[in-house]
Amino acid sequence: MDTDLILSLVKARLGITSAVRDQYLTAIINGIITELTDEKGIVLNQDNANHLMFCVDYSTWRYMSRDSEGALPRHLQFRLHNLIIHNGGAEDGNV
Repeated sequence: MDTDLILSLVKARLGITSAVRDQYLTAIINGIITELTDEKGIVLNQDNANHLMFCVDYSTWRYMSRDSEGALPRHLQFRLHNLIIHNGGAEDGNV
């Protein structure tokens, strides 16, 4: 995944125009990409807009909810489950 593109989209969504939080946001983005690929087994395709926007939305939520104990929002849960199911189905050939 193109972390620079994800970073610019996350910053645009959050209304951040300076580079002050770039290191922190990049760490969140890299953590999410690693979590999705290593823990969830999702093969991310940088040309897939759904994958890109899921990483942007998930990174934005993780940044915004850093001090709260709230659960992952339902729309992100649904999208994550769909990515896992789609990836599993494509790998086995059973869709």
